[in-house]
Amino acid sequence: MNKEKFSFVIYMIRACASHWKKNPSEVYRNMKSTNCIMGFLVPNYEILHTQSTKYVIEDIKEYFNVRGISI
Repeated sequence: MNKEKFSFVIYMIRACASHWKKNPSEVYRNMKSTNCIMGFLVPNYEILHTQSTKYVIEDIKEYFNVRGISI
């Protein structure tokens, strides 16, 4: 993972945590357990990083819902 993708992942962890009023470590654990980082965010970086933060947060929420993780 390059620096830009790494920064994007960290940014999204913090953005989701803030939006959902969760601890960033909890969001990270959920992302890691569902393969959200390496299976969704990193492979789709080129598309996702051009979208609004709110849009990507909603995508991540949907990704979690499909995998049985409730926010």
